[in-house]
Order: sequence, then structure tokens, then C-alpha cells
Amino acid sequence: MVNCSHRSFWQQVNLVRTQFAQTPGIAFGDVLSIEMIQQALAVCAIPWIETIYTPLVTLLVFLSQVMSADSSCRAAVARLVAFRAAQGLPSCSPQTGAYCTARKNLPEGFFAWLVRSVGAKLSAQAAAAWRWKGREVLVFDGSTVSMPDTPANQAAYPQPRSQKPGVGFPLARIAAVFSLACGAVLDLGICRYRGKGQSELGLLRQLWHKFPVGSILLADRYICSYFEIALLRQRGVDSLTRMHQQRKFDFRRGQRLGREDHCVEWVKPRRPEWMDQETYDSLPSTMSMREVRVRVQRPGFRVNTLVMATTLLDAKNYSRQDLADLYHARWHAELDLRSLKETMHMDVLRCRTPELVRKEIWTHLLAYNLLRTVMAQAATRHDILPRTISFQGTIQTLQAFQPMLQQATEAQSEILCCRLLDALAVHRVGNRPDRHEPRARKRRPKPYPLLMVPRAEARKAVA
Repeated sequence: MVNCSHRSFWQQVNLVRTQFAQTPGIAFGDVLSIEMIQQALAVCAIPWIETIYTPLVTLLVFLSQVMSADSSCRAAVARLVAFRAAQGLPSCSPQTGAYCTARKNLPEGFFAWLVRSVGAKLSAQAAAAWRWKGREVLVFDGSTVSMPDTPANQAAYPQPRSQKPGVGFPLARIAAVFSLACGAVLDLGICRYRGKGQSELGLLRQLWHKFPVGSILLADRYICSYFEIALLRQRGVDSLTRMHQQRKFDFRRGQRLGREDHCVEWVKPRRPEWMDQETYDSLPSTMSMREVRVRVQRPGFRVNTLVMATTLLDAKNYSRQDLADLYHARWHAELDLRSLKETMHMDVLRCRTPELVRKEIWTHLLAYNLLRTVMAQAATRHDILPRTISFQGTIQTLQAFQPMLQQATEAQSEILCCRLLDALAVHRVGNRPDRHEPRARKRRPKPYPLLMVPRAEARKAVA
């Protein structure tokens, strides 16, 4: 960093940390540390120049933009103008040009590095009681995000073939690795929605080198592949997935471990195109797998019978019911993606270039991980599980406290943080066993016709 005042840098780091109750003396108060931000700036070789939009101010404005219901650049800059006025600092222009330029100049790796570091540190500090049988469980799942229909976005992330040219939107596939214990995002993969190698399996191969030895991968049936499971096992990672619909099973064969619970040998298939010969030869010709079938008898559940495949072969330490309960927890990945896409409005992005789209995704994930940090603080303070705290309630309460936290002194800040965590612990996720609801909406959409031709042609027709 060049032309950097240490006092100014320290103040700006504290300003970023204050937004998410990162206060020394409170559990998880050092997840976003000064040293981490310094390292991120050094790794990405980002110069520091004493302007209004320093890297940290730009990051702070970007975070406020993705967390706000009004995620426009103008509203984000207006919040910065109001903050500087309240602090007695020189005014800055309410125009968005300088902010957009500063945001464009920050490299994508800066945001990605912070997301991975904050997620890894939060997961490492998770309490032992939050883990499953003392082991770290990583949940993998994917989804899609939409973005503005610009030529640059269309070239990088083409729209689905089912959409007509000019009336569709670019679509990107994302796949995330979540910590089951605390809900943090540990890493993310981004690719096109369609095309060769553009799948959740392809993204998993990009991310599995981050899985720690001794962890357990929890995933849906699309990850139930011989090669992925075998390669994860080589890395010391166990897996629990739903059985793929094309794989045959017969509980009359193999080593019986219990009712509808047995161990069998899976035979290595032919080498796929994406795998080189050396890697293929390093894999065993057969692999011991455990297959378990459970019956789901809850009203409203779409699945009545569930067959799982796992490398957890010890039936004494991992009973049939333990595996069923663990796979049921895979639904947290769906809830986490819903929190990102609906609660934090990441389903429809705003940026008009692929690079800024990826930065916007990473900034959403950073804000998400910092919110998960606040939830972990409240869970530790009140001796509850972080998964029982409402994510929507956390956002609402934190946004209510943020103006006071920005104006508070160091002593006041600690009191406010404690009050904040006490308020968060009240907003719990409801325990509604056997709840079932129709998958339908009551409120009708507005009766406007769909746009079936490019907008330019529609405007000419109206004229």
C-alpha cells in the first residue's frame, strides 16, 4: 500500500467491522481482523491512495448496497454522503461515477479472498457442540442467478435455449460449499448455465481441494458418482449422498449391517473424458460403499422412500438413523441459498459486465458470512445453536442498530453489541413439525402481457 496513513487505515477497518458487530472481547469479534484486510490488500497488490473511495470505503459502500432493499448505486452513494455529513467530514459528490470507477478498479480476487478467509475462520472457531459427532460437515449445492441483458453478459453467460433472443436474460450457474455447523460459505464456483463441463459436478471438482481431511461432504444425488466419491476418499473426505436414480441397488446382496442397510462393492466404470489416464489408474478397481434405505412418513414430504450411499461404513458409530438425520440436514443448503437469493436479493443481479457480476456475487457472500458471524456471536452468548436464529431477523435487527453503532464511542459500542446479540437471540426459527403447505401463491400477478419480442421492436410498435 502506498500513501497510506496508518490512522486513516485503522479507522476505516474499524468502520467496516462496526457494521457487523466485530468488537474485541465478544466471541467471533476478530473474524474480520485488521491483519486479514491488510493481507487481502497485499495479496491482490491493491495500492492505497488517500481519496474518498479508498478500497475499504468502496468495500463498505458495496456491502451496504447489496444488503439494502434499494440496491441502486445512487442510494449507496447517498448513504455515504449522509454518513460523512453526520461525522463532520468534507462533503463528497452524490454522483455515482467515482464510486463505480473505484468498484471497477478493485480486483475480483480481493472480494473472493475475504469471503474464503472469513468463512474459514468462522468455521474453524465453531463450537464443538455445533458439529455432527465432532466432525465437520460440508454441504454442497448449486443454483442459478440472473443478470441484466447486455452483450457482455450474454457472451459470458448465455441465456437458456428455451428463451428467445432479445427477450431472455443471461444466466449463471453457481455452486457453494456451506458449513453445516455455522452456515458460512467456505467457497463458491461460477460457470455458464449450459455447455460441456458446465455442471455442479464440474464446479465440485474445482472446489474439493479446499475440503479439510476428516470432513464429510453432504450432497444431493447428482454428486453420487464413483469417481467423485473415490477422489474425495483419496483426500480423506467421507461423503453422504442420495443414491443416483440410474444406479441399481439390491439389499439382498453384500454384507448385511441391519434392516435395509448393507455394504457392497462398487466397480470402477470406464474412464470419463475429463479424467486423465494417470488419475484413472490411481483409483481402485472396486470401492466399498454403504447403502441405506429409510422410509419417510411425515405428511407433506414429497419423498416417501430415500436410498442413501455413503463411505461411512461403521454401523456402530454411524447408525442408520444417524445417517437419516444427517441427510435431512442437507435441506439447510436449500435454506442458505434461499437466504442469499431471496432475503439478500442475489437472485437478480444489477451489474452490466461479467467481471462486476462476479464481484457482486462475492460481495453478497461476504455480507452473508459476516451476518453468519453475528448469528454465531448471539448463539455463543445465549448457548443456543446458530441454525435456530432467524436470518431475516438478523438483517432487520442489525440494520436497526447500525446508525447507532456508527456514532457510538468504544465503550458505547460494546454495550450496543451486547444489546444487539440479546435481541437476535429472541428471533428464533419456528419449530413447526409435520407442517405441510400447498406449493401455490394466493396473490395474483398484475395482468400485463409478457414481452415476446425484443424491447426495441416493442417500442417501435407502440410508437
